[in-house]
Amino acid sequence: MEFIPAPGRQLLIGLQEYCEGTWRGIINQLDYIQGMGFTAVWISPITQQVPDESPYGTAYHGYWQQDIYSLNPSFGTADDLVALSGALHARSMYLMVDVVANHMAYYGEGNTTKYSVYSPFDNEKYFHPYCLISNYDNQTNVEDCWLGDTTVTLPDLNTTRLDVQNIWYSWVHSLVSNYSVDGLRVDTVKHVQKDFWVGYQNAARVYCVGEVYYGDPEYTCPYQDIMDGLLNYPMYYPLMRAFQSTRSNMSELYNIINTLKKTCKDTTLLGNFIENHDLPRFANATDDMSLAKNVLAFIIFTDGIPIVYAGQEQHFNGGIDPANREATWTAGYNTQSELYKFIASANAIRRCIIGGDYEYLTYKNYPIYQDNNTIAIRKGHDHSQAITILTSAGQLGGSHKIGLNGTGYAPGVSVTELFSCVTLSIDEHGNVAVPMGQGLPKILYPTSLLLDSDIYLGLFGGDWAGNVLSFILHRVDVD
Repeated sequence: MEFIPAPGRQLLIGLQEYCEGTWRGIINQLDYIQGMGFTAVWISPITQQVPDESPYGTAYHGYWQQDIYSLNPSFGTADDLVALSGALHARSMYLMVDVVANHMAYYGEGNTTKYSVYSPFDNEKYFHPYCLISNYDNQTNVEDCWLGDTTVTLPDLNTTRLDVQNIWYSWVHSLVSNYSVDGLRVDTVKHVQKDFWVGYQNAARVYCVGEVYYGDPEYTCPYQDIMDGLLNYPMYYPLMRAFQSTRSNMSELYNIINTLKKTCKDTTLLGNFIENHDLPRFANATDDMSLAKNVLAFIIFTDGIPIVYAGQEQHFNGGIDPANREATWTAGYNTQSELYKFIASANAIRRCIIGGDYEYLTYKNYPIYQDNNTIAIRKGHDHSQAITILTSAGQLGGSHKIGLNGTGYAPGVSVTELFSCVTLSIDEHGNVAVPMGQGLPKILYPTSLLLDSDIYLGLFGGDWAGNVLSFILHRVDVD
């Protein structure tokens, strides 16, 4: 949200302040977003925030709300938000809104909170008694105590109360209805008791992806029993360790792919990412462009919904919050940047593969090869499967070949590496020798399927109709 200022403005603004980003501003840059092949936009929470500035800056991020029935005027009006939703839908794109049901915000120590400023939760009775979270191994402490600190506290709503539940269920239903919202990113899910979320999602009636900020799949995956999808934190940490250095090892990544399939209800509904507003940028760990391409390829071509954080396409390198919340417009919306073009190509390839097998989205991928710095992953049914080959060799990596078996391709079949358009042959034993170089990712796909004109157009710039997110939303609704 903080990436689109009014036209012609030249601003010098700190990282903890509003940057004049607005919903109308997003409309003005939809060509830039859609040009990368994205079909949905996730925006910051829309509710009115604490208006003043704290020692930590303003509430530009949207997580310090004060009035849930009013919109954040810094982002625009109700008409502006309706216009954004309409502009997205006119392009067959979708609107995802970030929502916060766990807490409000107060500048100061929690025991001095002035509850009367909150709407509609204007009485202390709506909140858990003040206590800062002190033990993340104690789930009661995590759910009932407050986030924040003594400078900015986040008063924790007592979501076990029926009146609090009914307010939130009515609110989220109205949000989706009034603004034609297609999906929700749900904040601080692990800080609220699980049964609350069942009613919340039922009231929303759209795809919900929850933030459970924890890397252990045994803890995180059970939340998918009460919410459609989750942000894939269990994958994030092994993924980061696999590609943040040319000295990395692929064994942990190989193992977590299989672990998540066994532990999570449906890995194809998880949200894959390597950057977000709470984490250092990938380029803060390494400026190697080949490693950046490999980690993006993993996000785009493996099980789940790809999520790219604004500025990632420009290789922003901010560290911990707030340095990782740079304004995207400072890069000038450069559509010729290396990662912008790579993401556009990767999303086009993904559409191509989906065109060859619409069930590709629900097919659970599995790794078929690993060495110290290479992993190969199969996704898709026989005769239309794609093989993703990723490496941590880095941009200085030399040329060599890896021999793959277990691809499922029949002897004599021709496959095309889709980034380079090089054709390879499967030998009589079902193996294929894949040339690697400069540490770049590879995608293998049956050459015969590229002869289909619709698929060919989908890959090479045509308007193929296989919209990924629409299928996911439809499947969730049907189920």
